[in-house]
Amino acid sequence: MSNIGFIGLGIMGKPMAANLIKGGHKLFLNSRSSVPPELTAAGGTACASAKEVAQKSDIIIVMVPDTPDVEKVLFGANGVAEGLSKGKIVIDMSSISPIETKNYAKRINELGCEYLDAPVSGGEVGAKNAALTIMIGGTQAAFDKVKPVFELMGKNITLVGGNGDGQTCKVCNQIIVALNIEAV
Repeated sequence: MSNIGFIGLGIMGKPMAANLIKGGHKLFLNSRSSVPPELTAAGGTACASAKEVAQKSDIIIVMVPDTPDVEKVLFGANGVAEGLSKGKIVIDMSSISPIETKNYAKRINELGCEYLDAPVSGGEVGAKNAALTIMIGGTQAAFDKVKPVFELMGKNITLVGGNGDGQTCKVCNQIIVALNIEAV
């Protein structure tokens, strides 16, 4: 059992966090809107800030809409970076800019922590059914530590390369999906 922080409890994040709680992990939760009561009823702990989530967790997962949102959660006032201590792992499961991802990873690494970019494919249904495809960029060592956590949220889990490569893979995936839709 790990202490896991989960920031971003919207359409995708809420069921992903629920699957981690079902998997036996202790979750520390934060969201722009309030933490869903069903997650606290299931055993999750609501936190007042991303900083508090990071302070209480060994693994911190971020699942928010876009690049500026990730930057704010990680490096804004009371953000994740302010609550980190050496050895923690930050996982961004949002779909954001590969270029900014490399920058964020460098900044987190400078704090003595690991960073994985791990965007997902599969939508709300995949999130609810723990059947997401997860494309991960980062070190093999960090991936190996958190793979059991990923397995509670997804079925197709692949380390595709270094930081930023998960996001690049996701962009390629979206281009292929768009081309298929257009072809049909």
